[in-house]
Amino acid sequence: MLSDVDRDGIDFAAARLYAIPLRTRFRGITVREGMLIEGPAGWGEFCPFADYDDHVSASWLAAAIEQCTVGWPEPVRDRIPINCTVPAVDPQRAHGITARSGCRTAKVKVADHPESLAEDLARVEAVRDALGPDGAIRVDANGRWDVAGAVTAIRALDRAARGLEYVEQPCRTIEELAAVRRRVEVRIAADESIRHAEDPLRVAVAGAADVAVIKCTPLGGVRRSLRVAEAAGLPCVVSSALETSVGLAAQLALAGALPELDFACGLGTLTLLDGDVVAGAASLRPVDGHLPVPRMPPAPDPALLDTYEPADPERAAWWHDRLARVRTEPAGTPAGPHA
Repeated sequence: MLSDVDRDGIDFAAARLYAIPLRTRFRGITVREGMLIEGPAGWGEFCPFADYDDHVSASWLAAAIEQCTVGWPEPVRDRIPINCTVPAVDPQRAHGITARSGCRTAKVKVADHPESLAEDLARVEAVRDALGPDGAIRVDANGRWDVAGAVTAIRALDRAARGLEYVEQPCRTIEELAAVRRRVEVRIAADESIRHAEDPLRVAVAGAADVAVIKCTPLGGVRRSLRVAEAAGLPCVVSSALETSVGLAAQLALAGALPELDFACGLGTLTLLDGDVVAGAASLRPVDGHLPVPRMPPAPDPALLDTYEPADPERAAWWHDRLARVRTEPAGTPAGPHA
């Protein structure tokens, strides 16, 4: 039987569960759930999506344990440029999200359903109007197109955007990414292709993509993500896995520690949540399109933990049982789909 307190001084039985509503359905969910774990170096966040199995979730726990026990490498920059994230919403809402964000780069979700291209084009046009001619637009298809569909959609979206910065994961496989890349003039970014690989440290994406999207929470922590970034051999963008400020701090630590950072990062995702577990100025919301690189994890506010604690005792028991199971799994596995 596992002890509630492990050798690193983490009392897993004291982990706190949160459930925060989303402002817009995202990745098929309307409430973001996770657990906050306290250790000798502060707090970590364990928040694999509910449909991920225990084996996949082990890397998410490894990231949380790294964060709350040993912290992160020294940063090489103090702040990170951020893109705003525009879900699959109508053009008016897309315009408002972009205009209010203060960001000069927008990541627009596309391919939400098989017949979405007309909606995607209208959404991208609204984002371009909000950004003006100098802002950067990138789109994310989460691997939902085939090669022919991707080529058609990318060319149309590039025209609507008056120039796309890149297209993230247009197709599912590395082979498909490479085929699309040969046929379009827009940069291709690999996300799921890296994280879903049996060994992300060995996946060869250089011929299939121009940009690597790295998420340290699903990859097992900042240090392992730095090794994945080095192995990818491409310019990197750090992106969120829809964490609260506690877990988001690790993503910022990764962005701060990368030797080079050529693009804005996808870390402005607190705007998708209808709340946070961290209060006041410590809540990691972008200011003028940037976020600071934290030296240690922010601490959750006790009142907010009480506010967002689920009322259903069965749900709390499900998460604590899940945490106990995942602790027995080996870490270092790739993330699940569409994190």
